[in-house]
Amino acid sequence: MNLINGVFNLLFLVLAVGIFGMSVYALVHALRVPPSSFVAAGKLQKNLWLLILALATLFSGAGAWSYLNAFVFVGGQAFIGIGLGLFSILAVIAATVYVVDVKPAVKGMGGRGNSGPYGPW
Repeated sequence: MNLINGVFNLLFLVLAVGIFGMSVYALVHALRVPPSSFVAAGKLQKNLWLLILALATLFSGAGAWSYLNAFVFVGGQAFIGIGLGLFSILAVIAATVYVVDVKPAVKGMGGRGNSGPYGPW
């Protein structure tokens, strides 16, 4: 039984770290996109997306950190349970919406203006 508990604890720890990584990725991408791209794509403004993704990163990071602490102290002996609370679920939803919907919409808009004689490079 300890082996099964350890596997589940490790699975939820990896899931929490994955949610945190996806939130960080979405936040970094949103920071790099010019504000005019969001408006041109018909999405929410950049400042609002930065606020949403910063909160998602904060909450998912806190969830991953608390789950890591619980995993280290409790270990595989007892099943910790699903450490992904409501805020971590909202964080993964926000990051997924950004990556799946907003990122492709703002991908080709704006940019740095690197264009050669035959198009952008």
